[in-house]
Amino acid sequence: MKRIMIVEDDPMASQLLEIYIKEHKEYELVCNIESASMAEVYCLSQNIDLILMDVCTAMNASGLDAAEKIKKNFPHIKIVIITSQPECSFIDRARQVGVDSFWYKSSKAEEIITVIEKTFAGENIYPDTTPTLVFGDALSVDLSDRELEVLRELVAGETDADIAEHLFMSVRTVKSHITNMKNKTGFKNRTELAVRARECGLIINDKHQE
Repeated sequence: MKRIMIVEDDPMASQLLEIYIKEHKEYELVCNIESASMAEVYCLSQNIDLILMDVCTAMNASGLDAAEKIKKNFPHIKIVIITSQPECSFIDRARQVGVDSFWYKSSKAEEIITVIEKTFAGENIYPDTTPTLVFGDALSVDLSDRELEVLRELVAGETDADIAEHLFMSVRTVKSHITNMKNKTGFKNRTELAVRARECGLIINDKHQE
């Protein structure tokens, strides 16, 4: 039997994941906890083969931060990150910290179980793209990578001068990117761009939370 821990603070999502695991004959649910802050403790006390973990968990604990620590101390434990948030940096961060696989909660049970099975088989399963969001009059895919970088800085409350310094571009270029995003989305100003980006889930973590 392969032993699995779930780390999920949303009651409905937690219950569904638990059902998926319990219905599979080869898997045993070891524990189901709400906060990633406790995940490493359970790894010390339980024989765990794979962790199915959300990014944003109870007590404001990041599943990605927890995954980084667990992978350093328990490299044999497989980790599958699941999230309902399309935040564009999550996939890159997951790869960076050594997460084995990454998927979205909106998937059917069969898809999530397939991701788990392939992860146990040694594969690294990641989506090709993040979910497409409606962002004002535009779609999230209508924004360039550079515009998303500027948008992340806006969400963090940075000035044009700060953004220019952080992203190694001129203030004029920063202003140009902001103007382009306003034209694409129909939002009136930089504040609305930042607020709407947070509200729709395009940008979840800003610098003040990291």
